[in-house]
Amino acid sequence: MPVTSAQVPARARENGSEVRVPELVSAIEFDILFGRLKPRERLIEDALMLRFGAKRHAVRRALDELVKLGVVVRAPSRGATVRDFSAQEVEEVYELRELLQGHAVRRMPLPVPKGHIERLEEIQKQHDLAVDAADLRLVDRINDEFHRVFFSVCGSKLLCDAITQYMQLTRAMRVYPIAEPQTLAKLRDEHWAMIRALEVGDRTELLHLCSQHLQPSKAAYLAVRRSIPDTE
Repeated sequence: MPVTSAQVPARARENGSEVRVPELVSAIEFDILFGRLKPRERLIEDALMLRFGAKRHAVRRALDELVKLGVVVRAPSRGATVRDFSAQEVEEVYELRELLQGHAVRRMPLPVPKGHIERLEEIQKQHDLAVDAADLRLVDRINDEFHRVFFSVCGSKLLCDAITQYMQLTRAMRVYPIAEPQTLAKLRDEHWAMIRALEVGDRTELLHLCSQHLQPSKAAYLAVRRSIPDTE
């Protein structure tokens, strides 16, 4: 599923109005999350100004926000670049995510209340529509919502906060695979399988599904890194 120009803000406003910082943040983040901008790629202010018809101060503020989001880093000799995770960092972060999510599943009182299942089903129906429409921004947003609600039933706010923290940390490496239609459909189907396992109280299957669900993004990011010269 290629990223099209219709999925990012126009390079310049037809009415001449200034492009706002949130729009710049959204557009640049989109390019990073869906692989248009690769790890360690430089984000040159002049090029971004030209592309979006934006003022320098707006571009700089947008890059600052992307640093806060964890998808961009600044270095004295290189300026702003797309954040690059080493292969070891990727393995370690995903190992922690699997441990945290597995612990959350083990804490869940199964079977969970019907209202929680109904809420997850409603969120997933919205996710299905976004998948069918190939709306990658919406898929990404609803995917995050699904996982926050899914793990919230574990009953530990601190654990849920930790899961969310590591979801955010891996944001720059997590979304690449959903740009592929087959992978996107597989992840959608896994969401429904997770709901069904939660509904019947099958903890073993939940643990398997939650682990399996993490693998495509890790594998895709590592493949992208291997395709870039001198990443180690």
